[in-house]
Amino acid sequence: MPPAAAVRRSRHLSDTPANLPPRFLRTPEAARFLGLSGRTLEKHRYFGTGPAYRRIGGRVVYSVDDLRAWADIGIKHSTSDPGQDDLMPRADSAIARSRR
Repeated sequence: MPPAAAVRRSRHLSDTPANLPPRFLRTPEAARFLGLSGRTLEKHRYFGTGPAYRRIGGRVVYSVDDLRAWADIGIKHSTSDPGQDDLMPRADSAIARSRR
């Protein structure tokens, strides 16, 4: 391969996902990413128990990093692990207020 072609190829290969901006997923894609239904993810958003999200142009989008961080909250190593990190409604969420 000529040296110029090798340089062009190495430049092309340097455009890996690590060099791209963060990827945002709409609700159906984010739900599939997490293995949930879209409706379940919408409920988590409503009750304030779901992953962080953004509104861009009136659309709800999720960062892949935020989805991973939210899923990691529920990591357990044993069924006897304490439940302090279970996904519960925030104290100021609509469902928590309705339970008072």
